[in-house]
Amino acid sequence: MHPTAAVAKRRPGATLALVATVALAGCGGSAASAGTSIALDGSSTVAPFSEAVAEEYRAEAPGTAVSVGTSGTGGGFEKLCRGEIDVAGASRPIAEEERDACEAAGLGVVELAVGLDGLAVVTSTDTAFVDCLTLDQLASIFQEGGATRWDQVDSDLPAEPLAVFAPGTDSGTYDFFVEEVLGAPGEAGSLAARTDHTASEDDNTLVQGLAGEFGSWGFIGLAYLRENAERLRAIEVAGADGVCVPPTPETVADDSYPLSRPLFLYATDAALARPEVADLLHFALAVAPELIGEVGYIPAPPERYGASRATLEEAAA
Repeated sequence: MHPTAAVAKRRPGATLALVATVALAGCGGSAASAGTSIALDGSSTVAPFSEAVAEEYRAEAPGTAVSVGTSGTGGGFEKLCRGEIDVAGASRPIAEEERDACEAAGLGVVELAVGLDGLAVVTSTDTAFVDCLTLDQLASIFQEGGATRWDQVDSDLPAEPLAVFAPGTDSGTYDFFVEEVLGAPGEAGSLAARTDHTASEDDNTLVQGLAGEFGSWGFIGLAYLRENAERLRAIEVAGADGVCVPPTPETVADDSYPLSRPLFLYATDAALARPEVADLLHFALAVAPELIGEVGYIPAPPERYGASRATLEEAAA
């Protein structure tokens, strides 16, 4: 089941109550007119939320066509700054050079936090010999020239082949893992990432590969682990304190899981000048506290949503 299938189980009155909130935030309800279209793209991690928002918004504004693509966080920012899409989903904050590219095109960028995620380190269900890895051990796997057998990660592990599956370099999930585990590129002490692995921008493709190979190792968004709990085993991660922590909604929410991260939607000021785009984003923020959990992620703190609403209202004024 895809994470967006949970949308069908929403309480009948829930959407109406949330739309009432949007009507207040958006100054008079849906501004979208018949025949308009809105394009979302970017992170495959954020895509289940974007698709769920699009599905509910189409019901409230049936004259608006809302499309959702998945070209990765980096690919989404490129399209946003070229004016090819209206909204980009991102599983990391926009980089300075990406913001500069937008500004060079005369476009300001607006950042809206929509939820939290944990980056889950996983293996196949039949790879039962590994339960927890430290950040240093994760680095020993994913760095350039990294481990090709499990005993190279830990001498107590068997000398079984280690097959690496990971997001492509356009993915925000890839960027986040590299920065958290190997260090920010260019910083003193940072490590280069390996390239001799199976890569894909599509989390479902990674899940299929990870589930099908004994000795596999990789990292995906928490929603995809929860959706595929019968096909994958989570590997706990130990931070600087040495405590092994599983990737769960609770450990992500309290920030005890070492690979926790925020999720975002981005728009340009030019896109927000279109009333239907601003209206969709007001709607997304109104439904986010409930809908983000229904697609497998974790709601952001209320004050974070409040700050995002204030940012949107100011930018769309």
